[in-house]
Amino acid sequence: MDLTSITPTPEQLKALTHPVRVRMLGLLRIDGPATATTLAVRLGLNTGATSYHLRQLAQRGFVVEDTERGNGRDRWWRAAHRYTTTDTASGSTPEERDTMDSYLQSVVVVMTERLQRSVEELPTLPEEWRPTTTYSDWVLRLTPARAQRLVDHLMSEMDTVEEEDDDAAAPYVVQVSAFPYPGKVSGS
Repeated sequence: MDLTSITPTPEQLKALTHPVRVRMLGLLRIDGPATATTLAVRLGLNTGATSYHLRQLAQRGFVVEDTERGNGRDRWWRAAHRYTTTDTASGSTPEERDTMDSYLQSVVVVMTERLQRSVEELPTLPEEWRPTTTYSDWVLRLTPARAQRLVDHLMSEMDTVEEEDDDAAAPYVVQVSAFPYPGKVSGS
């Protein structure tokens, strides 16, 4: 898997405007290659729906066939990239902005579900993992320029974190949500 990220074009982003596809891509990135049947079971879908969503992801370059696995009957898929990054200010047409908005809705649905599962699993975490979990927020008064510098700093810091190849290491989610407080900034 390419350890760099993909910054999709508005046309590519259309494939990620459905929460199932965002979940599916996440599973392939975290758990590795899988068949449509395996993904169907994990996502609670039928294999026809799963195959359809995989084709949509493949057409836009998010997943590729894993030709080193399977046989003539089973088709294996893997994520083509490790991360997806987007520029929420991108989109020069109303259609491109609508696509970005639909994508962001899907991402937030999946992130919210993941956040809820983490709270539900918190009591069962091994003792050494419990202090690594936080559900914190800060509401700061910032100008758009200062807010952008803060986001850039957080993203830059994430770029410096190297994954560990250690038996004690586990997938660890860092979700960064930064936005003007809803209802407090008037639109144009």
